[in-house]
Amino acid sequence: MSVRILALVGSLRAGSHNRQLAEAAVKHAPEGVEIELYEGLAEVPFYNEDVDNEAALPATAARLREAAGQADGFLLFSPEYNGTIPAVLKNAIDWLSRPYGAGSFTGKPVAVVGTAFGQFGGVWAQDETRKALGIAGATVLEDAKLSIPGSVVRFAETHPADDAEVVTGLTDVLNQLTAQAGTAAA
Repeated sequence: MSVRILALVGSLRAGSHNRQLAEAAVKHAPEGVEIELYEGLAEVPFYNEDVDNEAALPATAARLREAAGQADGFLLFSPEYNGTIPAVLKNAIDWLSRPYGAGSFTGKPVAVVGTAFGQFGGVWAQDETRKALGIAGATVLEDAKLSIPGSVVRFAETHPADDAEVVTGLTDVLNQLTAQAGTAAA
């Protein structure tokens, strides 16, 4: 049985280092693990309870929920914007947290990783992301962490998939997430 992990990237920028980190996760996924790098977060409107119903649900939000519903676990990649979580990632969490108590994250394992230009690698944003996910009902893997500082310099000429230290850290996170997701899927 294969384990399905949905990857959500909190940066919309072309050439984003967090996007590249997600690509590295896809490349280095353990055997029997399928990581889907979700496309389309930019098109999902801001969460609005007035349209979160069968008659008015935006197609882009429905597509996100469908992809999330098929996942055994989640891997979120968070850059740090002004010391906190990017709006696009928070918006995805908001859509996937509904309906309250039965959203797509409920009871599923989630790991949060990322890279940022600053000296701490986006730790504040990743901590805020974990907090929001826990409130949304996810089983947050608090020990599965990877924060890579100095992204602009570190990845100027090297893709994260080719950085041995990054691959080792990412592989550790993937193994922890896969173990939990495999248990949840069984």
